[in-house]
Amino acid sequence: MSDGFPYRLIATDLDGTLLRADGSVSGRTRDALAAATAAGAAHIVVTGRAVPWTRGILDDLGYEGLAVCGQGGQVYDAGAHRLLTSVTLDRQIAALALAKIEAEVGPLFLAASRDGLDGEVLIGPGYALEGALPATPFTEVSDLWAAPLNKIYIQHPTLTDDQLAEASRQAAGGFVTVAMAGAGIVELLPLGLSKATGLSLAARRLGLRPADTIAFGDMPNDIPMFAWAARGVAMSNAHAELKAVADELTSSNEEDGIAAVLERLLP
Repeated sequence: MSDGFPYRLIATDLDGTLLRADGSVSGRTRDALAAATAAGAAHIVVTGRAVPWTRGILDDLGYEGLAVCGQGGQVYDAGAHRLLTSVTLDRQIAALALAKIEAEVGPLFLAASRDGLDGEVLIGPGYALEGALPATPFTEVSDLWAAPLNKIYIQHPTLTDDQLAEASRQAAGGFVTVAMAGAGIVELLPLGLSKATGLSLAARRLGLRPADTIAFGDMPNDIPMFAWAARGVAMSNAHAELKAVADELTSSNEEDGIAAVLERLLP
């Protein structure tokens, strides 16, 4: 236990949790995190974004700690700009999983995240990308398999995210992990991979355990992290599935939900 603060590790998701809709972190939340770290706690960002889509945000925040990226597949040292660990998706298994899902629900719109510090995100025809994130278009599905991947993103022309995620688990859950990380973001990952696996690796590097950890999140992909941590706090804007397993609800990402909890816990 840190000095007057009941947790030694604060794990925060980024989108919908630490970040406001405009991509910023409020002064109040920055101050609360700074006070908690001054009291001896470590802060680890745990995001579904792969490193190339996370680096700029962390640099803007002046964040120099460890970050768990790519839905748990990557541990990144933000201060050193170095990728410490990276798990890739077996491309033959991924192709099989996609075929099984499409056999059930019909053709999918596809995108994929290539491995590495500078791995590009490939966007196929019809795939709707949220925001202004950098991406490279592709037209031939064979292009997807040309280099190592961390994950595949799937969208469907008519199914909701919840319906697509459930159908994908039914069709291919024995081959890949299916994660829902946000609006329009259903992902196929290496089997067994989750934010919890990445967070446990990062925590071990710091000599910290689940019992030391409070975690904040907003989407179903945060459920394994909540199961791993001693306490899971869902934002008021969180998905119903995450709220159902949370130990506590706080205010939204727009209303300094993380700060509200940390301020209460600080001496």
